[in-house]
Amino acid sequence: MKDPNFWDNQKRAQKIIQKVKRLKSLVEPVEELEEEMEELQVLTELGEEEDDEQTLKEVSRRAGKLQKQVSQVEMKSMLSEPEDTSNAFLSVQAGAGGTESCDWAQMLLNMYNKWAEKEGYDRELVESSAGDEAGIKNATMKVSGEYAYGYLKAERGVHRLVRISPFDSGGRRHTSFVAVDVVPELEDDIDVELDDNDLQEDFMRSSGPGGQHVNRTASAVRLTHEPTGITVRCQSERSQHKNRRIARDLLRSKLYQHKKQQREKELDNVYDDKGQIAWGNQIRSYVLEPYQMVKDTRTDHETGKTEEVLEGNITPFMEAYLRWKLEQKTGAADD
Repeated sequence: MKDPNFWDNQKRAQKIIQKVKRLKSLVEPVEELEEEMEELQVLTELGEEEDDEQTLKEVSRRAGKLQKQVSQVEMKSMLSEPEDTSNAFLSVQAGAGGTESCDWAQMLLNMYNKWAEKEGYDRELVESSAGDEAGIKNATMKVSGEYAYGYLKAERGVHRLVRISPFDSGGRRHTSFVAVDVVPELEDDIDVELDDNDLQEDFMRSSGPGGQHVNRTASAVRLTHEPTGITVRCQSERSQHKNRRIARDLLRSKLYQHKKQQREKELDNVYDDKGQIAWGNQIRSYVLEPYQMVKDTRTDHETGKTEEVLEGNITPFMEAYLRWKLEQKTGAADD
């Protein structure tokens, strides 16, 4: 007779194995780097003693590669929060400004989609609400893969765009704002209970493109957590049941993040200020006119290669954020 706790024990065993693998993925690269460094030191001494230019060139080449590997290991060591290894739900919300902000929201969603593709992450559009004329009013995308949340959490906040508007016949410069929110997908063993008495469920037809079936049936699901007012929506699947399950997963993640940030008193750019998607709250500015510059207001990291950034080259901004957060933690601990 099978142990009644068989499946629970299986899940626990799998989680332990996953944690061991994650720890090994941090420890083993460090050991390999130490071995490579020792070997390079020996080669350097031999090259200098024998005045062997070829050996010294080889040392220089390998040292450059080693530096990149050290940077990668350093980044992983900064991703030490329990949820950093998790998948992520990323949402964009257009601010005031109508078509301009909706178009900017679409541009940002495309940027994150391209970044995730370059990094080898899986992507799934959970829900999207089209703008009246162009772009999107809001959208949520699930990004799946190791450390997806750890990197994407750097993007939470208001993003500001300055450009000559393609929608302005007068060719004037416009400023647009979009809020980005990122929450981790929770593991099953993280305790965030959803009380059905606290939930309001609404079912509706899916909006926008998606074929006759999704528009003909009430498959889209919207859940509202009444105590907090947090609302999520899912319309990615044809099945109402699947959409409801994804929506509940997303709501659990948002509630977990909400509670965590309440404890840390860091709600300023996540939920309470969502209505203030405007000047003074931005974490990053993207200026396309009259000059080209993308600058993070928290870390001061910047680049003039705006096109590359919008094509998904945002990892340097994420890495700068992780270093900045570590410095803040270290400084607070020293105080």
